[in-house]
Amino acid sequence: MSHRQYAIKPTNIDKLNARLLSVSLSKDEKDWQSVFHTHHFTELFFVVNGEGNFLFHDEKYHIRTGDLVIIPPYMEHTEQSIKGTPLEYYVIGVEGISFQPANKKTCVQVFCNFSNKSLIADLFAQMLYEVRNPSYGSDKICQDLLEILILRIVRYQHVIPVPITSTYMTKECARIKEYLDINYSEPITLDTLTELTHMNKYYMAHSFAKYTGQSPIQYLNQRRMEAACTLLKDTDHSISSISSTVGFSSQSYFTQAFRKKYGMTPIKYRQQHADGSRSNAGGGI
Repeated sequence: MSHRQYAIKPTNIDKLNARLLSVSLSKDEKDWQSVFHTHHFTELFFVVNGEGNFLFHDEKYHIRTGDLVIIPPYMEHTEQSIKGTPLEYYVIGVEGISFQPANKKTCVQVFCNFSNKSLIADLFAQMLYEVRNPSYGSDKICQDLLEILILRIVRYQHVIPVPITSTYMTKECARIKEYLDINYSEPITLDTLTELTHMNKYYMAHSFAKYTGQSPIQYLNQRRMEAACTLLKDTDHSISSISSTVGFSSQSYFTQAFRKKYGMTPIKYRQQHADGSRSNAGGGI
C-alpha cells in the first residue's frame, strides 16, 4: 500500500466582491431576433456547443465551443450563430466585479479559451443544477462555485478581478436602458418609464440623457431602427410587418423616421444589402 499526504498551503487572496445574480442555459433556435443590448452587471458567456460571432458595436469576434466571453456592465453586445452550427451557451450574471487584463487600466471585454473545457463547463452545469433544484444550501453552493470559476479565470487568463461600483450609470438609468433594450417592440412612453422608476418625468429624462447622450425616446427609436435593419437584411418580411414588429405605430411613420436616419427608404436599404450579398457571393477567386 502506498500513501502520500499533501499539505495545503494557505495563500493570501483578497475576498472577491462578487455575487451571483442569475444562471441560464440557452440554445439559438432562430425563434428570436439578436439585437444589441446591455446589462447593469457583468456577464460570463460560455459556449457549450456550436459556432458563431460575438458582436460589439464596433467589433466582431468568432466564437466556438469552449470560449468564454466576459462582458462588463453597460457594454452593448449580442451574439449570432453561424448557419448550421447553432450556439448553445451558459450565461451567468455577476454583480460587484469585473475583469481587466493585467496590462490595462479599464475593464474591457475578455475572451478566454480553456484547455480543459469540461472543467469550466461543469462549474456552469453545477450552478444551473442548484438553481433548477433548489435545496438546503443551494445559494451558498452557487456562490462558492462562482468563486471557483473566477479563480480559474484569473489563474489561466492572467486577468485581474476588480470591484465594480455604480459610477458608470445610476441604478434607475441602467434599469431604463435595460428595459428599453428588451421591450423596444412594445408601446413605450415617458409615462411608462416614470412608472418603472418612480422618478419625476423630466428629471428622469434629463438623467438618462446625461449618461447616454440621448433622451429615452431617442434611444428607444435607435433600438427599433437597429432591429428593423436586421429584419430588412435577414428576412423577407413585409415593410408593414417589420414596422409593427419593432414597435412603430404606423408604416408611414416608420418609413419617414428610417429615411431621416439612413437617408433612404427601408425598401432601398433592403435592396442595397441584397445586391451587396449577391456581389459577395459571386466574388470568389
